[in-house]
Amino acid sequence: MKIESGQNVLVMGLARSGEAVARLLLSHGCRVTVNERRQREESEPEADQLAALGARLVFGGHPLSLLDDNPDYIVKNPGIPYSVPLLEEAVRRNIPIYTEIEVASWVTTSPLVAITGSNGKTTTTTLVGEILAESGMEPVVAGNIGRVLSGLVTQVRPDQPIVLEVSSFQLLGVETLHPRVAALLNLYPAHLDYHETYEAYVDAKWRLFRNMGAGDVAVLNFDQAEIRQRAAQLRADVVWFSRQGEVPEGTFVANGEIVVRKSGVDTRLMATSALGLKGEHNLENALAATAIAIWAGASMDAARNVLMRFQGIEHRLEFVRTVGGVDWYNDSKATNPTAAIRALRSFPENVVWIAGGLDRGDDFGVLVNELRGKVKAAVLLGQSAKRLEAVCVDAGVQKTMLVNTVEEAVRKANDLAQPGDVVLFSPSCASWDMFASFEERGRIFKRAVHTL
Repeated sequence: MKIESGQNVLVMGLARSGEAVARLLLSHGCRVTVNERRQREESEPEADQLAALGARLVFGGHPLSLLDDNPDYIVKNPGIPYSVPLLEEAVRRNIPIYTEIEVASWVTTSPLVAITGSNGKTTTTTLVGEILAESGMEPVVAGNIGRVLSGLVTQVRPDQPIVLEVSSFQLLGVETLHPRVAALLNLYPAHLDYHETYEAYVDAKWRLFRNMGAGDVAVLNFDQAEIRQRAAQLRADVVWFSRQGEVPEGTFVANGEIVVRKSGVDTRLMATSALGLKGEHNLENALAATAIAIWAGASMDAARNVLMRFQGIEHRLEFVRTVGGVDWYNDSKATNPTAAIRALRSFPENVVWIAGGLDRGDDFGVLVNELRGKVKAAVLLGQSAKRLEAVCVDAGVQKTMLVNTVEEAVRKANDLAQPGDVVLFSPSCASWDMFASFEERGRIFKRAVHTL
């Protein structure tokens, strides 16, 4: 597939990805309609600029009449569900529906390195980008990590690798995307409000590998049985990473060291104690990133150097400051229970936990064992606060409090914490009940901590 002049394209959703892909399509001579559900605001320079470039703009809903001029294909924002009547009708009419990364991939010959998984995507993607850069490969990092591929793709040289963080939402709209190296970090129940079943969510993740063959590399988590079982169906060469034991090819831990096994040769890369990142989950991220980067062409020395100095990303177990002997951590990116569990396991005891957000029906019961004996108090907010309170009671948490804002949560947590404690903001929920994004939520948390 490729973008061709004269194609009639409907772009659904005027967020960053919608604007970027609309510009890309217009630059190739396509006829573009941009559709946004909300009403148009009085001042929208991005919309004005698209109109000046020739786009037709339709605000205020997703009317079925948009299909009357028979678009060649639709490019939808990943967050728009396929249950929208316009999309259901498009499927009935056999109109292809893509997401932005699929369309952007049509206009590049750069090697793609794509990373997905339930947790750890952003940290691993960032690490891979750093290791490739340390190796002099000049990578471009984009995708779900915040930089829209469509806005960058025409500026990337063919010899520059593109490192993509890819979500399950995005993967539902890919058909020809063909990474040279692709990784599935882990699988846990997530986004079931969107995918409806765990099986559908898992199937979306595995779409990443659909166009890969011999000579391409799939990097997979050896410690998850369901991933090992399904790996046999792949046509790509498989490379593994494991915290729990040796692997035939890939990265693993032995005697407190990270080992790289490549073509039958073992290289002891570094001691796990020398990692700049905290927590078992980050050891797993480091193993995955090392395998991805090395099989994408990076050097062992580059991997070692980056892993030793890398301190993490914003909003992922990010140290904020120490106040009165209490350490404060921002883990706003923990948007599901599994991510919160990983954060909680980084601290042995005396945790004041701030949590809560959009209630997507996740099973919070899995948190009970992690909270028991470790979390001394919990400050809860958002739609899920009452359900999380019940879980805290089951876990024997000594004190729980319900609040209305992040700022109030910070003040209450400060009252509850004593010197030597940790205050961990790890919501276990998405942010959309109160905030535009987990980034906004995390920055508000950090601002509040800095006012103490």
